[in-house]
Amino acid sequence: MGEKHRVRFEPVGIEIEADEEETVLDAAFRQGVMLMHGCKEGQCSSCKSFLLDGDQQMERYSTFALADYESEEGYVLLCRTHAYGDLDVELINYDEEMLLSGIPPRDAAARVTAVEEMTHDIVRLEIELTGEGELPFRPGQYIDIRVPGTDHWRSFSMAALPQDKPGARLEFLIKRYPGGLFSGLLERGSGEGPGEGREQRLSVGDPLAVRGPYGSCVMRDAPDRGLVLLAGGAGMAPILAQLRALAEAGSTRPTRFYYGARTARDLFALDEIAGLGSRLADFAFVPALSEEPAAGPYEHGLITDVVERHEGDLAGFDAYLCGPPGMCDAAMAVLTAKGMPEERVFQDRFTTSTDT
Repeated sequence: MGEKHRVRFEPVGIEIEADEEETVLDAAFRQGVMLMHGCKEGQCSSCKSFLLDGDQQMERYSTFALADYESEEGYVLLCRTHAYGDLDVELINYDEEMLLSGIPPRDAAARVTAVEEMTHDIVRLEIELTGEGELPFRPGQYIDIRVPGTDHWRSFSMAALPQDKPGARLEFLIKRYPGGLFSGLLERGSGEGPGEGREQRLSVGDPLAVRGPYGSCVMRDAPDRGLVLLAGGAGMAPILAQLRALAEAGSTRPTRFYYGARTARDLFALDEIAGLGSRLADFAFVPALSEEPAAGPYEHGLITDVVERHEGDLAGFDAYLCGPPGMCDAAMAVLTAKGMPEERVFQDRFTTSTDT
């Protein structure tokens, strides 16, 4: 381990200790401080902050997340920043309600219990924690899964509700990408039987290493505010977790769930969504197809355009978004134009890592 330094976050006045060998974001995780974050890889800008004072260095990051001129002005990405002296950092995005309610990430062992095709490119993966390990989390969060046989990790959002007990099962909805280092292990044909002596595919019984939880796209306690839930593709996972939690609680909040897909064959979980919606006092589900005309219950167009057509004044609503950065940015523009405060829009911005 390296030398340790103080990091003070303004304007909230919270201080943590950071080792030189860990990022400031990881140091905050370790001490239960939930800073705004997304990819943890310098790609999404969710943790962008302003360095008021101190000596730091950043690991490599995407200039889409932090432009060169922003870096020159003093902005940093906390997921890439290492403290080499005491730091004073001004948080740009933060939620005082959540800052001190973080769950420190932990490592756990697991085994695969199900690999199930949901669509032609979306797979449901279920794993079970083994041994005495527990992994508490909140609906809307994600964990990292180690790619078997490598030192690489991939992040996936949980769709199931938390089970704070040994042997808990976690559920993921994962999109397969060509060349995907982890998703490539979920090709058709993954099935029963441990993984010895076959092509590299995940099957029931295979061991996995997991770490988490991460993510700040968790439901805030605001029973007087309506909800707009918006997702595309595998972004269904954390939103489905939120919907399951709302149904379990018997929520009376007006709730609208907008889901974007390319074609009808990309839709899934429709029966479960209908069942969950029947347990809510005021619920509507609006699926939209971007590459097929409107038919029956399906709207046509980009999901953000559909939201714009359907919704009026949203000043009394919160939104939870999960999807690629482009979708989240477009949704933010639509929602805020309709009166939703920007600080009431919570995002899980998906970034993609593909390896050949």
